Amino acid sequence: MTTATYLRVHGRQAAIWSGGLGLLTGQVMRNLALPPSYWRLVMQEVDAMGVRSVVVALTAAIFTGMVLALQSAVNMARFGAENYVGPVVALSMLRELGPVLTAILVGGKVASGITAELGSMKVTEQIDALRAIGVNYVKKLIVPRLLAALLIFPLLTILADFIGLLGGMLIAVLERHVDAYVYWNNIFYWVTVRDFLTGVGKSFFFAAIITLIGCYNGLSTEGGTEGLGRATTATVVQVAMGVILADFFLTKLFLFLFW
Repeated sequence: MTTATYLRVHGRQAAIWSGGLGLLTGQVMRNLALPPSYWRLVMQEVDAMGVRSVVVALTAAIFTGMVLALQSAVNMARFGAENYVGPVVALSMLRELGPVLTAILVGGKVASGITAELGSMKVTEQIDALRAIGVNYVKKLIVPRLLAALLIFPLLTILADFIGLLGGMLIAVLERHVDAYVYWNNIFYWVTVRDFLTGVGKSFFFAAIITLIGCYNGLSTEGGTEGLGRATTATVVQVAMGVILADFFLTKLFLFLFW
């Protein structure tokens, strides 16, 4: 296969995938306000997505905060500025690392699970059965997952931010001998509510991207169990890439709007 043919084939596949994802997004938006409201399913998804992912998100957050504090303190010590470790850790966690790491780690787990579940239903023709009996499968299968994600990811991001700051404090106080009061006082002096809201705002967009990618890949699964495996693997990669790309454009947008 020549380079031109390779690019043409994969470009066509990317266009088909993007178009299908866009059409699914439009269907979901139309179905958000339609009855019935499957709140019991939403609560089940909250448990599956959020409660079972807390350990993963917080473990990553605390060690990220500790690494940030360790790296920044060592370099800032050259200039006698170790007392400003707190703002460095806080700004990094609140604006970027908190929402992005939470989205990639938890999102990969959540989206691959959604793809596997919906893909299994597609392969075993359960989706076709729902259509045959007149059930709105988008409203029942996708909307509850999206609503749960929009609730869970901001909460996980807030928890990850706080735990990351605690991890940074542990390193700053116990290893670099920075006073705990100075650590938190500098954070509250230099960090604004806008910095916090920027990261939380990103998490809403990440939640939608993660859920829609997982649902679309599940509903478009073909080729039996082998195809299901490929779809699940592709979901993890696409979620990571989607979060990273969205983070850049969201950062540009928020800087334009609020700074």
